[in-house]
Amino acid sequence: MNPIDDNTILVDEPVFPSFLNHRVPDSHKGTFGHALLIAGSYGKMGAAVLAARACLRSGVGLLTVHVPRHGVDVMQVAVPEAMVSIDDDDTHFTRLFTAADLQRYDAVAVGPGLGTNSQLPLRSLLEASQLKPLVLDADALNMLSQMEDRLQLLRQHSLRAATVLTPHAKEFERLFGPFDSPEQRLQAQRQLSADTGAVIVYKGHRTQTTGRGGELYVNTTGNPGMATAGSGDVLTGILLAIFAQNKLNQIDAEMCATLGVWLHGKSGDFALLNQSQCSLVAGDIVKNLMYVTC
Repeated sequence: MNPIDDNTILVDEPVFPSFLNHRVPDSHKGTFGHALLIAGSYGKMGAAVLAARACLRSGVGLLTVHVPRHGVDVMQVAVPEAMVSIDDDDTHFTRLFTAADLQRYDAVAVGPGLGTNSQLPLRSLLEASQLKPLVLDADALNMLSQMEDRLQLLRQHSLRAATVLTPHAKEFERLFGPFDSPEQRLQAQRQLSADTGAVIVYKGHRTQTTGRGGELYVNTTGNPGMATAGSGDVLTGILLAIFAQNKLNQIDAEMCATLGVWLHGKSGDFALLNQSQCSLVAGDIVKNLMYVTC
């Protein structure tokens, strides 16, 4: 990492914790964390599949994916390595998770392909997961933007565990309002991370991650071919895997997030060794994780 100024760091080489590049001989699947991914709805199970595959390719020991009933067969066939938690609803996320439900998991991610009619279950999850690292993406962010007390919810969760938001430009605007310039938006992002304690990953060219102290990490990997459907779902899976494996807190939340962003972009760069930018799809990012995670 190269400092640009006192509060801005260029991420050309992230911190690699031992769980990604050194596994002791007597380790087992429990050593590398149990992740819970809440994703998918009727017609949007592809997002859940991409995130699940990315999570597994990023080294997590165990993965459970919570899906609606109509998504079970899709997940079991597409990702046989994952366990499935089945919602009572056929098409959407409706389960009201409790702290006891989440006790077995080391990290939680929610949002890819979820749909936006699950505000009550999402609020329940935010309250129940306050001892678990939580990654919020896609439709989870869109639902969060409709909650008037969203900043307070983020503060409450961040007091006890890592909270990570992964908005693209439009999702950031829905959450925190429009801004007159990129500089104003970036300043607001720094301040929001400092005020809420949440790590914010602003996705785009040179993805910008702000830490809880307001510091900014600017990513250097990735390419325009990654501007494709499902790319963000892959990032969510990567982040979930890193936080689940980091259950002994080898690195802090900001470093987990910047590492995940770097791996995501680097995998997309590896994909271009054998194909063009315009042919790249999200699944290619997943396939190339094998070259960058160890």
